[in-house]
Amino acid sequence: MSDRRPQQPFLFSPEEIRVPEPIFLPPPPPRRQRVWLHLLLFLLTVGSTVIVGGWVFSAGLLSILLAHEFGHYFAARWYRVPASFPYFIPFPFSLFGTLGAFIRMSPWIPNRRALFDIAAAGPLAGLVLAIPLSYIGISFSRIVSAGSFQGRGISLGEPFLFQFLGWLAHGSVGNNTDLLLHPLAFAGWAGMFVTALNLLPIGQLDGGHISYALFSARSRLVAQTMFGSLALYSLARQNFTWLPLLLLLLFFGIRHPHSMDDALPLGRNRQALGALLAAIFILCFSLVPIKI
Repeated sequence: MSDRRPQQPFLFSPEEIRVPEPIFLPPPPPRRQRVWLHLLLFLLTVGSTVIVGGWVFSAGLLSILLAHEFGHYFAARWYRVPASFPYFIPFPFSLFGTLGAFIRMSPWIPNRRALFDIAAAGPLAGLVLAIPLSYIGISFSRIVSAGSFQGRGISLGEPFLFQFLGWLAHGSVGNNTDLLLHPLAFAGWAGMFVTALNLLPIGQLDGGHISYALFSARSRLVAQTMFGSLALYSLARQNFTWLPLLLLLLFFGIRHPHSMDDALPLGRNRQALGALLAAIFILCFSLVPIKI
């Protein structure tokens, strides 16, 4: 037996049927900020950095960190991405008297351009202060004979940018000499070190955001290559300077999440700025930053 009931005509032709566009909900409203907490952590960090290196060192380093974090903050506000004021981490038992600072930011990033701009704003703003402070501090530093303070100090790696500023300030010096850093120069060196760490193209670091904005899904290969290279170097040389950072990166994840619009192209200007940031990373990076 067959069903001979007349079929209902289509109300719409197949050409008129459209799949609905995906809708992204707006980010939730930002939480009310506890300004007292940010201020308290900052004052505690002032105290911890003064204990480690004195007032001049503290003022120099915290100026660089403030510029870095507020670079992120104002860029996020420009793109209407909810972000907190900086949280400083006091730690008087470390080399710098602090473990740095960070801001809390909504994961709702509108597109790749916003992701790139917010991530790049921090290192660039921090470096604007780190370079002149380093130069002034190096000018106040003293050239001493090599080994004068053997066993009584810490030897620091010299990134290319720091070496160049040393050459500008003191010219060419002998091979058997060391530079006894002024506290302001030490603050500048720490600022460059923090800049290089943040520009590592891995996970949720600034460099990870920049790499994802530039290369999208291929940034995973960049992150894995950098992570693996640092791990292999540490094992081959039995130098475990990078081990704490590698463990943290492994814990928080090497991959980068998507933005709300990964299809939006960056444009040539941001690609050129990405190349500049890669050069800054090379100039500020030291494979063996600290020798005890």
